[in-house]
Amino acid sequence: MTDIRSAVIAAYGWVAFIGVLTILAFNFLVSSAIAAVLALVLPRRVRAPLGRWVIQHGFRLNLGIMRATGLCRVDVAALAGLRQARGVVVTPNHPSLLDVMLIVSCLPNAVCITKAALWNNPLLGGTARLAGYIRNDAPLKLVRRATAELRAGSNLLIFPEGTRTTDSTAPLGRFRPGFALMAKAAGAPIQVVFIEADTPYLRKGWPVWRKPPLPMAFRARLGGQHEVTGSIEPYVDALEAQMRAALVR
Repeated sequence: MTDIRSAVIAAYGWVAFIGVLTILAFNFLVSSAIAAVLALVLPRRVRAPLGRWVIQHGFRLNLGIMRATGLCRVDVAALAGLRQARGVVVTPNHPSLLDVMLIVSCLPNAVCITKAALWNNPLLGGTARLAGYIRNDAPLKLVRRATAELRAGSNLLIFPEGTRTTDSTAPLGRFRPGFALMAKAAGAPIQVVFIEADTPYLRKGWPVWRKPPLPMAFRARLGGQHEVTGSIEPYVDALEAQMRAALVR
């Protein structure tokens, strides 16, 4: 009986995993196609808020599907503190690709910095354009756009590591200073967020179709909020050390 139960659970895990991937891919594809058209016809003052609202609530829907099917347990209750955020630089650690979904589902009027290649991705490019996300292929323009968005009240999501954590044995990679430069230029506070995950899924080098052990568990919690004063590099080094220490407790 135990063997049969284990086989049924394993079979359900595969069916749920493949089914959810299919549903999410369909959701992303349809929303991206519609968003690509809207991005061409709507004025920017309309399309950016609309795109960000669609992404936020689409991510909530996708997380709800993942929870309902038993693929994962998600605890983002602590991020309720972001609901009133305005003109804040949100700086989480970055263990996996799912981090964006966790944060943006709770962060209003979020603007993200994306790889330029994402804009040509059929699953994500249309919504990124509609939301007015910032491409990373022109550094000077990136800083100007991000600073302007912050001053206008948008919330900037940026991972200080610049990419997913590459060393699975370390809680963080080295921080890049760009996030602090943008916060200081805009006079914006930095809000630290900690993401904890018990799964290797979608970490650096883990393909989306490779099934991990299920259920996965994710938890996000708020850290402190800081103002950038003085020199950038000492601030960045100090924040990296603080976050690293908090993640290894």
